[in-house]
Amino acid sequence: MGGFVRDILTTLSYEPDPAEASRAEGAELSRLDQRLAGFVQGNGRRTAISIRPGDCSVWDGNPRDVPGLSADSCRTLIESIAQEDGNRIPVLVRQNPPGSELPYELLVGSRRRFSVNWLNLNGRPEIRLNAMVVDLSDEEAFRLADIENRERQDITELDRARSYQGAVDRFYGGVQSRMAEALNLSNSQLSRLLSMAQMPDEVVDAFATREELRVRHSEVLTPLLRRPEQRNRMLAAARVIGQEQQRLAAAGDRMIPPASVLTRLKQAAVDGGPSRGQDTQVVVGDDCVGRIKLGRDGLEVELTVAPDADLDRVLAALRAALLDGRARVAAEVDPASE
Repeated sequence: MGGFVRDILTTLSYEPDPAEASRAEGAELSRLDQRLAGFVQGNGRRTAISIRPGDCSVWDGNPRDVPGLSADSCRTLIESIAQEDGNRIPVLVRQNPPGSELPYELLVGSRRRFSVNWLNLNGRPEIRLNAMVVDLSDEEAFRLADIENRERQDITELDRARSYQGAVDRFYGGVQSRMAEALNLSNSQLSRLLSMAQMPDEVVDAFATREELRVRHSEVLTPLLRRPEQRNRMLAAARVIGQEQQRLAAAGDRMIPPASVLTRLKQAAVDGGPSRGQDTQVVVGDDCVGRIKLGRDGLEVELTVAPDADLDRVLAALRAALLDGRARVAAEVDPASE
């Protein structure tokens, strides 16, 4: 951490061309102004202020995973704010009701608030959080945050889906068509996201990261999760895969890729996973490079490896498949072992 602090506060590695930085800043401020112009109340009241990060609570309607923010994930933004002595693009806040513990509530700008707070705690206490006070209802604040967060790469599809799940009842009376119209989404787009929000934690944890779980995976798995027997088999497989992911992460090895996770979950739901006479695919990326089946004396492996194949990825996929097969053999012998 000490090296990181020195990198940011002493030897900033990025010094943007002033003209380029000015153009980028102007473009982003223009986009912010256009967004605010779409809200009647926001047009009526906008006040620029400078506050401390601790002066505002974080609104619970924003989809960003605020506890998941870290100095590493916000490094570039921290460097920029340190160099500019503040955030040029203001965060959006609104006033809290009289008698509240804090005067403001943060609506948009969680990463900027985190970055300024981090700098305050690490040698730059003079930096303030530049903010714009707006007068927005909860529903308007949700729509505005959603517009901004769609452009951010660090908002996962799962976080967005789960924020939509809470919003449909909270802001739209449980009527999906009203929400879809307000967010300029098709009914089918919103339905797919709301289905993803129902994904069990066991399935989420089977993927190496939350970012790797996508809507397209949910579309494949959701129909299988609706059938009790298939759901139980899938959740059992997901727990095994999740444990493997933890072991791989602890050892610093390559994690199981999402295509492999999806294949194994589907197979577990449909046929219960590997058993005698049934094969398990060894998948690298989107390609099946081999199969594992239960033979008379143990697990039998068949591999077809291209001359230019990445052997590390092949071996990692093979290892994961073997561990899965071995765990399932043990579960067949002793069901309590799952």
